[in-house]
Amino acid sequence: MFAPLNPRVRDWRGRRVWIVGASSGIGAALARELLTRGARVALSARREAPLRELAGPAADAGAALVLPLDVTEPASVSNAMQALLDRWQGVDLVVWVAGTYQPMRAGDFDLARAGDLVRINLGGVLNGLAATLPVLIAQRSGALAIVSSVAGYSGLPMSLVYGPTKAALMNLAQSLYFDLHPLGVGVHLISPGFVETPLTALNDFEMPALIPAHEAALRMLAGFERGEFETHFPRRFTGLMKLARLLPHRWYFALIRRITASSDTTAARPTENPR
Repeated sequence: MFAPLNPRVRDWRGRRVWIVGASSGIGAALARELLTRGARVALSARREAPLRELAGPAADAGAALVLPLDVTEPASVSNAMQALLDRWQGVDLVVWVAGTYQPMRAGDFDLARAGDLVRINLGGVLNGLAATLPVLIAQRSGALAIVSSVAGYSGLPMSLVYGPTKAALMNLAQSLYFDLHPLGVGVHLISPGFVETPLTALNDFEMPALIPAHEAALRMLAGFERGEFETHFPRRFTGLMKLARLLPHRWYFALIRRITASSDTTAARPTENPR
């Protein structure tokens, strides 16, 4: 009844971890921490230079593998998966961090930017599933982690399209769990609040319970080690947001309006790997 929902990770040494969205933010912080713990880490994002800098001497030692890709191109993701298999013959954990953010409200709705959000945040994960699910199912082992956001819990100002893409990822992770758990494949949902990254640096409002990327990475690793299905952080903020969505709509709207009353921002260009 109270057993972990996923297999627990007790030792990272030798584990084959693929991080998609590793060039900055949470993805880069997670990669650094995993390398210090002895894992083998494959690093993917659009920009190759930051990946090679991150890999450093670990690439020469065979502990880091640089696999540039474009998450919006199915062939690009598939080719990276095949390159990983050619080198390591399997994968123990895939962590999908890559995504983008575009603050948007009804008055400045932009169809092209909305399409970018859907194509990258949701379509990119679907492209990842097409490449990784056959491998994980054939192995009957390993795990998949999808990074969503507290913005996926319920509607928020300035998250007109970003929030729905993250809500879709939450639903997707839950649906995947039903199918993959009986096969011995783990599914992890990561729901961060505000984390210090190049993207959140664009925000011009106070971000409650803001934490550094390294702390976010440690919270994620702790969740994997405990076998959690959902890991959300920082709990003093994400816990409040979980409770808020249980309120009657009248109370919910009033609470969120009060919390975000001074929150306003100008449109920002889409940015890779916001988390």
